[in-house]
Amino acid sequence: MEEEKKKKELEEFGIVIDYLPTGKSSSPSPTPIVQLIGEKFFTLLEASVKKEVKVGDKVFIGKEGRDVVDKIKGKIKYEDLTFNARNELPNAILKIINENEKRFVDIFNKAGPLNIRQHSLELLPGIGKKHLKQILEEREKKEFSSLEEVNQRIPLLPNAKRMIVERIIEELSTEQRYYLFVRK
Repeated sequence: MEEEKKKKELEEFGIVIDYLPTGKSSSPSPTPIVQLIGEKFFTLLEASVKKEVKVGDKVFIGKEGRDVVDKIKGKIKYEDLTFNARNELPNAILKIINENEKRFVDIFNKAGPLNIRQHSLELLPGIGKKHLKQILEEREKKEFSSLEEVNQRIPLLPNAKRMIVERIIEELSTEQRYYLFVRK
């Protein structure tokens, strides 16, 4: 039931990762388009726009009352991103993490095992058995309140925000067995 609800739920906001004022070169009509990443499920989208936008802008992409986005052309794959969009993607993901930090801190506080051999936190680049053990011990003592606190309380752990960014890009760019952040 919860999974079914999640599938129907759509992105409400997106971050512009590229603006093409004359559309794609392969397009017969020069209409301005943007490539976006959704804020909730990290859906990659392409849309036509009513007015000029800048890379990094947060725009409303919900069903009713769009002021910037004219029409969502559809979902796109990582391979369909422009060179500029790929370069801007980490910054957009970082912006989403910073604006919704509690959601990502909760991963460290609540994530559980995937199976008897692997914990979901081990999907994050840089977390092996030793870091996992430290994270689980620290969260038993007291839940983490910020990603900065995760970095402070777990010595030698790679930057928590960077690990999340890397994992999201991994989930967007290659087929995964398990997804932590991206809706498949």
